[in-house]
Amino acid sequence: MRELFAQHALGQIPKILTLLDRNPHSPTYGCFDRNFWHYKIIDFPSGMSQEFVYPLALAYCLPIPNNPFYEKAVMREWVEAGILYAARSAHPDGSCDDYFPFERAGGAAAFSLLACLESYQMLGLDNYEILKFFEKRADWLAEHHESGRLTNHQALIVLCLELAGQVLGQPSKWARSKSRRLERVLEWQSEEGWFQEYEGCDPGYHTLTIWCLARFEQLRNHPDDRLRAALDKAIELAGHFIHPDGSFGGEYASRNTYNFFPHGFEIAGQWMSSALQINDRFLHGLANGLGPCYADDHIVGHHTWNYLLAWRDFVSERPPLPPRRVGHIWLKEAQILIDRRTTFPSVSEDGDATDAAPLPDPKNPAEATIELYVALNKGGVFKIFRDGQLVASDTQLSLQVKSGNKLKNAVGHLVDRYQVQVQPHEVEIRGQLGWSKQQQMTPLKLMVLRIVMLTVGRFFPNLIRKLLQKMLITGKSEAPFYFTRRFSWEKSHWLVTDEVTAKSWNDVKSAGIGCDQTSIYVVMSRTFQRNQLRSWIDLTAAIEQLPSDRALQLTRKF
Repeated sequence: MRELFAQHALGQIPKILTLLDRNPHSPTYGCFDRNFWHYKIIDFPSGMSQEFVYPLALAYCLPIPNNPFYEKAVMREWVEAGILYAARSAHPDGSCDDYFPFERAGGAAAFSLLACLESYQMLGLDNYEILKFFEKRADWLAEHHESGRLTNHQALIVLCLELAGQVLGQPSKWARSKSRRLERVLEWQSEEGWFQEYEGCDPGYHTLTIWCLARFEQLRNHPDDRLRAALDKAIELAGHFIHPDGSFGGEYASRNTYNFFPHGFEIAGQWMSSALQINDRFLHGLANGLGPCYADDHIVGHHTWNYLLAWRDFVSERPPLPPRRVGHIWLKEAQILIDRRTTFPSVSEDGDATDAAPLPDPKNPAEATIELYVALNKGGVFKIFRDGQLVASDTQLSLQVKSGNKLKNAVGHLVDRYQVQVQPHEVEIRGQLGWSKQQQMTPLKLMVLRIVMLTVGRFFPNLIRKLLQKMLITGKSEAPFYFTRRFSWEKSHWLVTDEVTAKSWNDVKSAGIGCDQTSIYVVMSRTFQRNQLRSWIDLTAAIEQLPSDRALQLTRKF
């Protein structure tokens, strides 16, 4: 199973090399942003893309079976060129841009610095220009504070400063900044174990934060009781989001990601065996083709290097997988409910988890394990698994509504404070649909953004970022449609009942429910995963037949 990590990662190396300008005589030698150096369709290179040096360095160094890149000298040259390009394309203060000029993006600066530091150390490079760049970027990160609560970025910066101190031989230089940011990471961890990501809990980014903290402790080479306690709680929570088929996370999360960063669990597995069980369940899904696709020009690097690290540090002695526990897990702060039961309910009246349940007996079809994952803060977005297979994925109602000469989209999956009732055998969510965030760039909008950033915006990049976050990610604009979604456990099945009311249905031109619909901008979301091969539930005909004063009603049994 260990080799699956390497196989999936090595399969991405040719793509990453295609993204790289490999011509030593080119002015952009070492640039991984093909849209900039080759297609010439953008006017600046994304600093995040220089993160791709890390998977190349690992492919060069790791003696993976059938690894065609192992110890090929030109790979080492390309990695050094990539680090030098990161240094030479950075702003004078060491920062870099990601989506627009003079953005000075904290995430891009941290990811690419981490990649360059790790690669430099791994390959034993010796370059004064690069070392000065490391110090300058680390100085900038130490003082940079971005808008929005993104715990993974805070943890990533802590890790960068620790690694930079070691590479530069200045272990105490950024001690105060590291301490402050680590304190912030721990403060942003819920009592339930999850780390804040914008408006709530995202299991995918949660695994990235776990990796950052586990790697940070590994670098310091001595256990920290407080950090261990935070990791233990975080890892225990992550285990709840591994589905029975080995898939992980999805649209019921705050940021809609299927991210899974396995290396942190291999590090933590040295003291916490249940961390290894999480990876083993994920590998089961990977073996069955359920890994999400991240082969995108901008995001292909993250999982590639993390998979390679998981292969490198794979713990050989692993505990057997225990049976999946049956029970009712209500994460009240995260507003996520996970309910696992057999056809003979094993949940007590107070909803506490029972002992681990045996696997269903294939000779007795009456026995089945049914698992429900539902986001109550997203209007009841849910996934249901039966006997280890996904049988339903639902991202709430979506309506196309005519507004003047345009079509607007009202959806039920935006994060909000809905009216919620949770009981052991029944769950109800009431609320209002919201207008989805569907803004697209136009030539005029791009010109305005460029003019702003080339003039006053360059002095206030965080303000611009904050405005864009509000426009594309956070907040909800209410639409004039009201819903009630109810989950009822009846006769060994989940009954899902929807009721939607409107002042008028006349302007609704299309209606349906999708398995993977999302409406906010998240870099790592909207990736393809095989469980998404499910048809849209088209409710347009039902809407067209409704009188204005009648509610749309839908009942399904799973």
